Amino acid sequence: MEHDSHTDDEIRKIYSLKNIAVVGMSKNPDKAAHYVPKYLYEQGYNIIPVNPTATEILGKKCYSSLLDIPVKIDIVDIFRPSDQVLQVIEESIKIKPKVVWLQEGIHNPEAERIAQKSGIDVVYNRCMLAEHQRLF
Repeated sequence: MEHDSHTDDEIRKIYSLKNIAVVGMSKNPDKAAHYVPKYLYEQGYNIIPVNPTATEILGKKCYSSLLDIPVKIDIVDIFRPSDQVLQVIEESIKIKPKVVWLQEGIHNPEAERIAQKSGIDVVYNRCMLAEHQRLF
């Protein structure tokens, strides 16, 4: 699976954004949907967990939907199967983040086009932890 066409400089600029909502964040420390946002949190990012089955992850209040988050979100980081991305994109459009980031192995061209038409930058099939370590 290919990934988006962002340059390294464009990806570096994305990391200057600090409020990251993590859709599908896991309570299980063995899952990438837990240790990737934990790593970002340890690097100084404000991680906002979105998972309807949890009330708290990493000591942070967990929201059941992007629409419930009371602060402005810069990046929506998605840990959901590709066929569930469209619903997350539709919610994302309502909160207007600068970037939607689909983690490694996640790609939904239709949903990505919808986000881009709404002025949202889309990164897909890349890991936020791996890219951060590679670039910084």
